[in-house]
Amino acid sequence: TFYLFCELSCTYPQPTIQSTATFKTMRTTNAFTAFLCYSTWSIGHAFAPQKQSARLQSTKMADSFIEETTLTSMPTFNIDRPSMIKKCRSSAGRVNNRHSSRDWIHNVASLPRSSVLREIMNPVLSITAWSTVVSVAHRLMQASSSSLWNNFAINMCVPTSVHSFLVSSLGLLLVFRTNSAYQRFVEGRKIWEQILSVSRNLSRMMTLYESEIGTERIYQIKNTLAAFPYLLRHHIRPECLDDINTSLSSEFKLKLQRPPFEFVETRHEGDTHYGGVVDSESYEGQACFCTVDKRTLPWSLLSSKALSKCANAMNRPLWACDRMAKEIVSIPYSDTFTSRERLTLLGNIDKLSNAIGECERIHQTSVPLNYARHALRSLTLWLMTLSFALVKDLGLITGPVVGITAWLMFGIYQIGHSIEDPFQKTLRLSILCNAIRRDVLGETEYRISAFSLDDSSELKVHKQSLRTVPSFQ
Repeated sequence: TFYLFCELSCTYPQPTIQSTATFKTMRTTNAFTAFLCYSTWSIGHAFAPQKQSARLQSTKMADSFIEETTLTSMPTFNIDRPSMIKKCRSSAGRVNNRHSSRDWIHNVASLPRSSVLREIMNPVLSITAWSTVVSVAHRLMQASSSSLWNNFAINMCVPTSVHSFLVSSLGLLLVFRTNSAYQRFVEGRKIWEQILSVSRNLSRMMTLYESEIGTERIYQIKNTLAAFPYLLRHHIRPECLDDINTSLSSEFKLKLQRPPFEFVETRHEGDTHYGGVVDSESYEGQACFCTVDKRTLPWSLLSSKALSKCANAMNRPLWACDRMAKEIVSIPYSDTFTSRERLTLLGNIDKLSNAIGECERIHQTSVPLNYARHALRSLTLWLMTLSFALVKDLGLITGPVVGITAWLMFGIYQIGHSIEDPFQKTLRLSILCNAIRRDVLGETEYRISAFSLDDSSELKVHKQSLRTVPSFQ
């Protein structure tokens, strides 16, 4: 793609006897530059932390471990050994979202199903149609017998040096926007990683002090903690978690008020003429409701009384933090549960509350309006006039060539727009919510077994066997 772009951007002289050397030199330079870009990409992927060779090696090691493990020693499980090995082999390398240069055939073949292409289809087709009209008009005026039309066809062509000078500034605009959007994406992922870690730590500490806290109180706190990520996802996404139809029985229906419209202002202070005027109070006054099923997550994790209170709250994840803090404060003091343990638990609740504000900051703050509009206007004008610079050399194929360039440029801009708010279906928040719920509620028996110390006899035998092992220098 870079080589094709260089070929179209440079102004080549006609291949006459005097300019043959210059023509070959420019083509060789472009080809060598494209080779350097491609080789740098390949080397960077080769030294990536999770390269494909490492994934293949780990897959082989997993297969050998499964084949060497005696599955018959597992108690009371009826396991089909060939089917389990086949399932593990198929799931070991099924998910791979890191693409190397060897995946170029798959990437090209999946271009018609690209979500970015669907989103930028309108401007790309418009630019392509406009460039095609320009090329056809230029060819008709060239073929005309009138000298007036011939002179107009010559004068409508502009030098390519103008677009070559502007493409650097335009590239800086697009790269800066994409980099700033990617930083917001990384920050959003770090916030949810912190939520996952804090939830695990909070769940572990409550399990360790189960006798002091009480089984019933731990059950309520853990259920509220497991519902917290779902409530936060619902808070930063302007849609219902599980919107249902009206055919469900009224016994299982729960009417929720959607989060209010958060007024995001990106203009400068006092601007009432440019960028549109929006009355935030009129939007915040409009109440939007949706109906959900009480038997689904996260509503099934809350008790009936807590569910009604949570449904009436405007900021439900904050309500969940306040509820957990109140439960922790009501824990009675004992010899093993003092103010130190209480403050530690409340500190974890404070971290969850801070995560709500951090998510709201990313969700409610967009790119400044002046920068976004200037970048889009510059890109549109550059593409609209690109056909006048290429029609002299490309002729009737100007339309497809400019269309490919428009797809490339608008695609970069759209990617920056898509990841600007990472919580709008860019991050897989449902996977993170399910992971937090499983770890908090202890649905995996292996984590629950870590809190049981009934294997002390086996530990003594293991220590005695270690003493008998000779040491080697």
